[in-house]
Amino acid sequence: MAAKNKLTLSVQYPDPRLQDVLTRPLLRKTVQAALFFPAELTLRFVDAEEGRTLNREYRGKDYATNVLTFAYTEDTDAEVTQADIIFCTEVLEKEAAEQNKTVIEHAQHLVVHGVLHAQGYDHEEDEEAEEMEALEIEILAGLGLENPYQ
Repeated sequence: MAAKNKLTLSVQYPDPRLQDVLTRPLLRKTVQAALFFPAELTLRFVDAEEGRTLNREYRGKDYATNVLTFAYTEDTDAEVTQADIIFCTEVLEKEAAEQNKTVIEHAQHLVVHGVLHAQGYDHEEDEEAEEMEALEIEILAGLGLENPYQ
């Protein structure tokens, strides 16, 4: 097993609906599985209104999305990855139901996805998307989860 990278993790639940399901130990374990570098991360679970506001203000898209990553160090030589990763509870729950997954499984996938973004991974180009998806599949398999893209 690979050595764990140092992680400072803050978890915020302004929308408390998933607080008892998406526990801090579960989230820490999931984040740690996707970390390639030491990191200081905040995971924040918000309602649709806050999610929509953030997506509109920072991405110019007027809807709530499942996960938004605000990476503060991806284009620097920082030794510690710093990011805020925002999850919209309603979207997460809706997508999990549509995909016939548990909220926990879908949330773990989105956490891995967000943590990879925080470390500079992207999916704008096909080649980048393939690399990122392959990493997600591998990391989730290590957590005992199915391929989220099947």
